[in-house]
Amino acid sequence: MAGIDYRQSGVDIDAGNEVVRRIKALARGTYTPNVLSGIGSFGGLFRMDPAIKEPVLVASADGVGTKLKLAFMTGVHDTIGADLVNHCVNDILVQGASPLFFLDYLATGKLSPDVAEQIVKGVARACGENGCALLGGETAEMPGFYADGEYDVAGFIVGVVERSGVIDGSTIVAGDVLIGLPSTGLHTNGYSLARKIVFDAQRLDVGARVPELGMTVGEALMATHRSYLNDVRPHLGKIKGMAHITGGGLTENTPRMLPDGVAAEIDLRSWTVPALFDWLQKSGGIEPDEMRRAFNMGVGLVLAVRESDAPAILSAIPGSWPLGRVISGASGVRYA
Repeated sequence: MAGIDYRQSGVDIDAGNEVVRRIKALARGTYTPNVLSGIGSFGGLFRMDPAIKEPVLVASADGVGTKLKLAFMTGVHDTIGADLVNHCVNDILVQGASPLFFLDYLATGKLSPDVAEQIVKGVARACGENGCALLGGETAEMPGFYADGEYDVAGFIVGVVERSGVIDGSTIVAGDVLIGLPSTGLHTNGYSLARKIVFDAQRLDVGARVPELGMTVGEALMATHRSYLNDVRPHLGKIKGMAHITGGGLTENTPRMLPDGVAAEIDLRSWTVPALFDWLQKSGGIEPDEMRRAFNMGVGLVLAVRESDAPAILSAIPGSWPLGRVISGASGVRYA
């Protein structure tokens, strides 16, 4: 009698090898001259640029939360990979860092080479757009751990900044100007609440067209998380602090860049909240304060700059606007 093999236990080594084969070409397209290894090694090798005299490495890890449920429902997986990279890029950008390399982790119950390839295509595309090498990662097939057709992804990024260029918010003072940069939808936060509103309260299908949005539910909620690197990098020398508006919204994230003794005053009249957020608020009967804690409300990144530097930055970054000011007081956000 033949014994049980690995495939019968739910792990398909051949499918895993096929995924690696497809990923190799995608990853190779993101390599910079500093990459010294290829996909398939036990670890990725990366050479630090000797032109950086006093390098400070900045690292971050994140996922895309329950936005994955939308990917399962729509069958759209490539944008999830881009969401993952861009979220991580923004998280290190706020400290002045440019990305060096990225690693991804994909875990699923039954490995589909086609789905895995879509995800990594999105990762590779976003890495290329951000000048970041896809250095390696892990694909784990874990039978019985995930529901059929479901998976989880996580991203890990390492960037670098000259020590003299680290942005930590310590020089922010009352009178500095806050600049808002627009988001491209929910980005990767607030999806548990959004799904409850859309699919439980409103009982809509992912393909339902919403007149107020001019698109389907799936199209609105799957909009790709934007990277701010290329817009912001030319102005890093004039930026005193930045906040990436993720989970916790403006209310929780803006104070993270502020030193003791100052607060953020945000003018709610300074921008038009995108229709998606208005529709979610009305559809779910959500209180305004809760909306500002759960969603980015159309503000993906907040910059703190000197008042004298604000006009030049506002004119250079498309779509940016004066969001408010830094004021004296206990750290937090005041809405005006």
